[in-house]
Amino acid sequence: MRIGTLKQPNLISLSWKALIALSMTVLLTACSGSVKRLDTNEDVMLSDRWNDTDSRLVAEEMMNDMLTFPWFRNYNFSNKGNPTVIVQTIRNKTSEHIPVDTFINDIKRSLLRAGKVDFVVSGAERDEVRSEREEQELNAAPDTVAKFGLEQGAGFALSGTINSIVDSNGDQRVSFYQVDLKLIDMTTNREVWNGQKKIKKLADKGFF
Repeated sequence: MRIGTLKQPNLISLSWKALIALSMTVLLTACSGSVKRLDTNEDVMLSDRWNDTDSRLVAEEMMNDMLTFPWFRNYNFSNKGNPTVIVQTIRNKTSEHIPVDTFINDIKRSLLRAGKVDFVVSGAERDEVRSEREEQELNAAPDTVAKFGLEQGAGFALSGTINSIVDSNGDQRVSFYQVDLKLIDMTTNREVWNGQKKIKKLADKGFF
């Protein structure tokens, strides 16, 4: 009776398989990220670029400055109620994408929270409201229709720009932002307030 020879395991093949399995495990572990919720007021900087904290802090500081200028005191002395402001164009003149709408909303929230300034909508929002008013004229009950010709006019117009300068020597990079805003009296075309805010960030090579 012949007894067959037992095959010895291929140690080289097994070691390669183990190495491949280990490599796959390491790769999957490295690729499996995590997500956690953060407080929206928490300052998290993943780069030296303009971020949500910059938008909020610049808006709050500049609007507080705007309310300290003589135009606001003079308006309250001569008129009843709050001054009405319309936001015109705030242009992003930097080389990066900055969500200007978010910055404008931060401006509005800062002033509306203080209860010292009223805003009227402009552009597409105003056209949509007027279109809705026309729809109400045709379809809404008469005692609920929003009337034409009663819009509140803006006494002041807010506009401005966001500029940036980036300087780098290869090992470090400085990102500089300058926000310029101005408030114009719609009746006289006088510039009653001019505000400026600067931000400078230094990042090391490993950061960017």
